[in-house]
Amino acid sequence: MQMQLIRNATVKYQYGGHKFITDPYLAAKHSRPSFTGKSLNPLTDLPCSPQEAISGMEMAIISHLHSDHFDPLAQELLPKDTAMICQPEDAEPIRKMGFREVLPIQERMEWRGITILRTSGQHGSGEVLSDMGTVSGFIFKAKGEPLVYWTGDTIWCEPVAQVIKEVKPEVILTHSCGAVWGKQVLIVMDAAQTVAVCRAAPQSKVAAIHMEALDHATVTRAELRRYAEAQGIGPEQMLIPADGEKVFF
Repeated sequence: MQMQLIRNATVKYQYGGHKFITDPYLAAKHSRPSFTGKSLNPLTDLPCSPQEAISGMEMAIISHLHSDHFDPLAQELLPKDTAMICQPEDAEPIRKMGFREVLPIQERMEWRGITILRTSGQHGSGEVLSDMGTVSGFIFKAKGEPLVYWTGDTIWCEPVAQVIKEVKPEVILTHSCGAVWGKQVLIVMDAAQTVAVCRAAPQSKVAAIHMEALDHATVTRAELRRYAEAQGIGPEQMLIPADGEKVFF
């Protein structure tokens, strides 16, 4: 398995003999609105051209339709014959974008030898949850490949803990920028919650993504590394890839 972090939650995979991408967010630096008033988004440029980011992708998995996960440029540039796997409520909006092969997943599906399971999460807490709406994570399984759990936009919560306990993933991807919403309510994992994932899954490699791209983030890569090491979690378990970095498992 090879994964390449492009930016935010946009990751390119070579897995099970196929190539696919998650949550393509291709906007140029500072071309999208701010979430907090601090800065236009995204905060960084892509490490490659938008066209290179999506080149050769047979399939895309869209965790949800928030603008930092599937933006207008990605909707325009991604070939319309790309297989689009999504949560059921997002299928019709994606079809209206012109995509011809939209594959909503309720719980489980097989795609060209890859088993994909959808998981739930909690994109915040309290009143913020109604603003955030439904989000999904995904599990990937294929012969000869590590079992991968991509948590999606979620905080550390019981559904995530349950997946780790039951599935025992070999690789876990967390969204770890500590983004906040409204009255500073955490809507994805921060450093402490990412460490909690590592402790719940001591045999897993944890790759922290969705970092340093948006103005509502509160945790940098350096801060996450310092906190994790202070808690006894080193780089042999927690990976914090840079934009553009390739990781092999």
